[in-house]
Amino acid sequence: MSPFLGEFIGTALLIIFGAGVCAGVNLKKSYAANSGWIVITMGWGLAVAVAVYAVGRYSGAHLNPALTVALAISGDFPWKDVPGYVLAQVLGAMVGAAVVYLHYWPHWKETDDPGVKLGVFATGPAVPNTAANLLSEIIGTFVLVLAILAIGANKFADGLNPFIVGFLIVAIGLSLGGTTGYAINPARDFGPRLAHFLLPIPGKGSSNWAYAWVPIVGPLLGGALGSLVYKAVFLGKPTGALWGVLAATAVVLAAAKMAKGKQPAPQAAVLSSWRTGFVSK
Repeated sequence: MSPFLGEFIGTALLIIFGAGVCAGVNLKKSYAANSGWIVITMGWGLAVAVAVYAVGRYSGAHLNPALTVALAISGDFPWKDVPGYVLAQVLGAMVGAAVVYLHYWPHWKETDDPGVKLGVFATGPAVPNTAANLLSEIIGTFVLVLAILAIGANKFADGLNPFIVGFLIVAIGLSLGGTTGYAINPARDFGPRLAHFLLPIPGKGSSNWAYAWVPIVGPLLGGALGSLVYKAVFLGKPTGALWGVLAATAVVLAAAKMAKGKQPAPQAAVLSSWRTGFVSK
């Protein structure tokens, strides 16, 4: 299997299980309806573990453009492979979302709220505030990438690393996910959001594109910071790239803070019933 096919299949599996648990918890007449946030975070954590087990030996199981770009910026992944990895991840996420749509086919008509339907596919802020939402995604992805690299530096019993990374996703969801649904993965949000836009979902409403840039830019900045801080602090190998990414992060946050207006808020039902995210979520 090629690394690019591995990323495609792995990300599709990630979204089948991850968006699938969101559908089960949020769509009406599902046996899992209203089972709550802990179920969603556990579902995403197990989704990551399964996906990494499936394709880790073929592609390294990035499953997340933020991780791929972060490793490239720190010099641990070739830039020439980044476009192929990112494209495979986005396409895999779209296919995974389409599978979830088909699996829950009769439940879309049973569910009235368009916000709940969007929440199966994409993330949204609990309190709409562009700068704060962006900062949440930066922090969440910073922790994700830093912790993945730290986990990789430890020795576990053979084959346990993916399981430990899955628990990392659960921990991020429980501790940091309540603000924006912890996308922490541009492909995880953009691919399913695009699928939501394209699929003939009954009564689906807006795909909330005004917010869509936040779970792309935030994770990319946070992931880059995570990898560069790990290299500087844990390995004692600081690079000038760290200061460049810190400066870019400050500029983007300042611009978001000064920007007039706020992105449209997702529907209230999403805010009360759905938060999610991941990977590598």
